[in-house]
Amino acid sequence: MIAAEESAGVQAVRGLLAHPDRPEIVAVLTTAGGDVLGRPIVYEVAVALGLETWPAGSVRSAELAERLRAAQVDLLLNVHSLFLIHPEVLEAPRIGSFNLHPGPLPEYAGLNAPSWAIYNGERSHGVTLHWMDAGIDTGPIAYERSFGLTDGDTGLAVSGRCVRHGVPLVSKLVGGATVDPAGIPRISQDPARRRYFGPGPPSDGRLEWSRPALEIVRFVRAADYAPFPSPWGHPQAELCGRRVGIARAKSTGTPATEPPGTVHELTESGAVVATGDELVTVDRLWIDGRYLRPADGLG
Repeated sequence: MIAAEESAGVQAVRGLLAHPDRPEIVAVLTTAGGDVLGRPIVYEVAVALGLETWPAGSVRSAELAERLRAAQVDLLLNVHSLFLIHPEVLEAPRIGSFNLHPGPLPEYAGLNAPSWAIYNGERSHGVTLHWMDAGIDTGPIAYERSFGLTDGDTGLAVSGRCVRHGVPLVSKLVGGATVDPAGIPRISQDPARRRYFGPGPPSDGRLEWSRPALEIVRFVRAADYAPFPSPWGHPQAELCGRRVGIARAKSTGTPATEPPGTVHELTESGAVVATGDELVTVDRLWIDGRYLRPADGLG
């Protein structure tokens, strides 16, 4: 049984079907067309593959537990589905319930971990497959994998890397459950290292030009999921007296001598803006629901 959404859910479903010990997928718990704002890609793929689909919200009801027990489900996998699962449902699978989390635990529990890692200036990130319990991202770790981050990474890029490194962990779990379920690792998380991140962006999405240039650029990259909608939206800031979303920015390394927020130069290639320490170049804005060059959006 798999509860799944987004591209990660699609890749996980396909990975399960391609596994050498191909497990039986009793059903895919996912949102259908009328229940989701974006395209219901997991639902569409599941239907195309002939898999049975159940409403994603079913996990919140204890009634699902009885259905899982009746179907003799061994594993319940949660991949980017955000419904809180009822405790009885978590206990129903014969082997256990597992969550694929796009961040290293316990340091990056909660939501939008890839974006928070970029914003915090981390040099590495990771993905974790953990046992589920009544807490949020608190269960023992089964498998994990880490990877490096670069100065050019965006939220979308890091999220994609979590999927690429995470799907093999799902395959590893299935292999372990097939050969020796008792051998699936249960590594307890250290609560002293736990950090929990909420869904919203830092500073309520406001970008302050008085902050250091590198911090501003990290904020912009962390929120960049283009061409897909950003879970944070684009950081909001004042430019030339207008409230705009900053969609892309880079540091120039040149010290700023004017007050923060001053547009030092506006050209066809972008707006050069003073921050708390350096000049940054902003070459794409989000205004009235579309992307614009600063020269077009600021006049």
